Amino acid sequence: MSETRPTLMAVHAHPDDEAIGTGGTFLRYHDLGVRTVLVMCTRGECGEISDPALATPDNLGEVRTRELEEAVGLMRVDRLVWLGYRDSGMAGTPENENPTSFHKADLDEAVGRLVRVVREERPQVLVTYEAKGSYGHPDHIKAHQITVAAFEAAGDPSRFREAGPAWRPGKLYYIVRPRSRTEALLRAAREAGIDGLFGARTEEQVRERLERFGTPDEEVTTQIEIGPYYDQKRAAVLAHRTQMGPKSFFQRMPVEISRRLGTHEYFQRAAGPAPEAAAGERESDLFAGL
Repeated sequence: MSETRPTLMAVHAHPDDEAIGTGGTFLRYHDLGVRTVLVMCTRGECGEISDPALATPDNLGEVRTRELEEAVGLMRVDRLVWLGYRDSGMAGTPENENPTSFHKADLDEAVGRLVRVVREERPQVLVTYEAKGSYGHPDHIKAHQITVAAFEAAGDPSRFREAGPAWRPGKLYYIVRPRSRTEALLRAAREAGIDGLFGARTEEQVRERLERFGTPDEEVTTQIEIGPYYDQKRAAVLAHRTQMGPKSFFQRMPVEISRRLGTHEYFQRAAGPAPEAAAGERESDLFAGL
């Protein structure tokens, strides 16, 4: 742990989430001299397998662990921490009822695990999903819940005393998807003959997904420019080979379109100081105001 560099910590649910949601942000802040820490809640044991030659249901967690380790190297992340839970699968599946799954984990116990990492690393900025978990996955929602709770609990010396000296991060952010940018992506995809984002294939399904999972533009407080890091981010995403096969939306989308629409990663400030900015302008630095 560094005591001189500022630290950014992101809490994610499954391998590949980190590259998709914060890959460019990790790379940008690495180059700015910030220590970056990734907390991964599960090993993605219930994910899809793009090619049966890559993994089986029995060893998928091991394979995705290796994929994440490769991606972490590509994103220059300083430390990877496994929180130690099993992938819960989607709501309504048998995996979601597994007593060892993250979804079924005792909330206070899971918060305690994360509090220990926060107190070890002492990050100024903590990042995770918004309350809907990006697209409603139970593990994303649980990651949101424990991160919000740990943001407060880590700074309370009366809680989780065995987890080390109290430390409260200065700011908390949610990873978000602006509706306007998502609409532009869907429009470009359809023009390229590609559909299927969020499992939506009809116009009605697209509108429903945008309403449910997209964040109104006015609620997006922060955008981090990642254009110079797009190719490195893409490489990190594609390191998750079991999830990013030829049929995946990410692989089917022409690179020139993805690069044009992938110039920023977006966040919503949930706690911490708001820097001075002109009316209607988004902040461009997660550490602004600290």
